Formats: sequence, C-alpha cells, structure tokens
Amino acid sequence: MERKIYNPIQKDTVTFLKTDADTNGQCTLVEVELANGGGVGLHYHKTYSESFECLEGEVQVQLGKTIHTLKTGESATANPNINHLFRNRSGKLCKFRVELKPASRGFEKSLQIGYGLARDGQCSPNGFPRDKLVLAWLFDISESNLPGWRSIFEFILRWQAKKARKKGLDKRLIAEYVKF
Repeated sequence: MERKIYNPIQKDTVTFLKTDADTNGQCTLVEVELANGGGVGLHYHKTYSESFECLEGEVQVQLGKTIHTLKTGESATANPNINHLFRNRSGKLCKFRVELKPASRGFEKSLQIGYGLARDGQCSPNGFPRDKLVLAWLFDISESNLPGWRSIFEFILRWQAKKARKKGLDKRLIAEYVKF
C-alpha cells in the first residue's frame, strides 16, 4: 500500500517511508514535497527530535533563533525542547526528509487526519481544521508545544483536546482517516 497523502490547501505531499509500527518505535521517517510559501510555524517537541535533510531545492529550517537554508544534501536537527520551524521560500517546490526519533504515532495520525480534513473541505483557507476541538486534539496528539508567550494558549488547547475526546471525535477521526 502506498503511504502518500496530499494536502490540497497547502499543496504539499507527505510520503511515509517508515512508521512507528515499521521500526518498533525507533523512528518515523517521511518525505515531504513542499510548495513555495508552505511550512510550519515555530513550535517544539518535548519527546522527540526532528531531523531535516534536503533532497531537492531549498528548505529553510529555523533552530532557536538561527535560520538555516538547507540545500541538497544538507541537514539540520531540532533536538527536543528546541524551538523550530520549516518553510519553503525558494520560489519553487522543494523536497526533504524528516526523521523523528523516537517515532511518534500521534504525529503520524495527525498528518493523516489533517490532510484528510483538508481534502474533504473541512479546513479553513489557512489549512487549520474549522472545528476548534479537532484543531486542539490534533495539536495535542502531535506532541507540539508553543514557544514563549504563545504557551499561555496551551492550557486552553489541552483542555479543548480533552473535550474532543469526551465527544468521541478522536475515535471518529481515527476510524475515518488513519489508514496506516
């Protein structure tokens, strides 16, 4: 089974090369084709590192306060608790790999669900799910954290994620969108 997902809003593709199940929890490995202008805002993870390796074009990776423009063959790693983002500002498509160590099943699920919701018209033009409980739950299962002053919103997001679970949104979304 091909493990490729496409987000029609962000116009990017993620291919799962290795999952939590494939590696017995050792790593998650994805290949990303990121459209110009795409990316993910500043965040951090407490439980896993994220390593980025540029395969084609250029991808910007911010680690702490430093922005690295990775070209083909170059890499950078965001260790746990390091603020980071990635984005494409090159004017053309870029391709890179992201390896999470250890694996994150929640990250894998959040991508499948988020891209599925985008495909089904359930997201705003900014790519976020229209349902705020779903957004909070996806944020929670991806083990993402907001840096600096934005961290004050985490309490609300985690509380909203609990409400989503109580309503059974988690089970419904997993059954509908998680295929591998």
